[in-house]
Amino acid sequence: MKKLLFFILLIFFSTMLMECTSDQNKKINWTLDGFTKIDSANPIMTPDIHHVFNCPVTGTLVHWEEKNVLNPTALIKDDKIYLIYRAQDSIGTSRLGMAISEDGIHFKKNPTPILFPEKDTLLKYEWKGGIEDPRIVSTEDGKYLITYTSYDGKTARLCFAFSSDLIHWQKMGPVIKDEKYINAWSKSGAIVTKEVDGRMIATKINGKYWMYFGDTDLFLAYSEDLIHWNAAENAENKKLISVMHPRMGYHDSRLVEPGPYALLRKEGILLIYNGSNAANFNDTSLPKFTYSAGQALFSATAPYQLINRTNRYFIKPDKEYEKVGEVNEVCFVEGLVYFKNKWFLYYGTADSKIAVAVK
Repeated sequence: MKKLLFFILLIFFSTMLMECTSDQNKKINWTLDGFTKIDSANPIMTPDIHHVFNCPVTGTLVHWEEKNVLNPTALIKDDKIYLIYRAQDSIGTSRLGMAISEDGIHFKKNPTPILFPEKDTLLKYEWKGGIEDPRIVSTEDGKYLITYTSYDGKTARLCFAFSSDLIHWQKMGPVIKDEKYINAWSKSGAIVTKEVDGRMIATKINGKYWMYFGDTDLFLAYSEDLIHWNAAENAENKKLISVMHPRMGYHDSRLVEPGPYALLRKEGILLIYNGSNAANFNDTSLPKFTYSAGQALFSATAPYQLINRTNRYFIKPDKEYEKVGEVNEVCFVEGLVYFKNKWFLYYGTADSKIAVAVK
């Protein structure tokens, strides 16, 4: 009788253990794992001293990408990958360039930038720092929406623009135009999208579009039309709602910052994000201030609700061109496309060059 009871209990606890293990496996299946850096081709893009542009602000010819190329966004169009990237001239002014590829590895650059400071009403936000760090999505009516950071040399402001052809852009100014935020530091806007035949299309949840932003904590903005945006605030204290924070002891102990767009999937909203390692109380396996990337999952019906988060980075600097450059120890992910049955992840390396990893 005792032996029978023992075997019954053994079977019971074994079943419970298998169920727990199964549940744990289910919890980690939401991530996009398994990216491999293409060492044979990386870095896939470097600065070019030969590309010249007539700057409309100064009226002079500038070598607009001679110093650094970095932090690209990406999209699929006409069965090709379009890479829109940040480029810096010799004095550090940033403009956005574009390059096109048929295989996701080898790109042909446009000789002139597609989005840049000019003598318009937004120059006060964009000069001399320029236009930085783009993230692009498609709209349901076939247009393109790009978020970017304008930098006047003192304050970074999250801005956005629309285009029908990726060449001509209508600048819309700062995302958050509320008077109390217009001069506040803000950047890195990742709009919630859904994937349709390789296109990442801005999508509504509960009647609203949503955007994660920030480069310390992560915050939220929402809109009904992709044009007029509001910051998600706490109703009591009227302060921004932080939906994700740095974590002491982890690779993201110093700050968290969105990577590409946020992707709505059956498991929830997947946000690939960049984390920076603090000077202390950090991930001791990484040098201080290292930029690496993690993944977070938010509720598919409540974008402000964080429901899961990886404890470790899935990409980190371990190549010479990622470890040494304008800023050392940086892999900064910003471009992600699903192309020919593979995921292509594009990232800036040491704030100097661009590389790719494939899953």
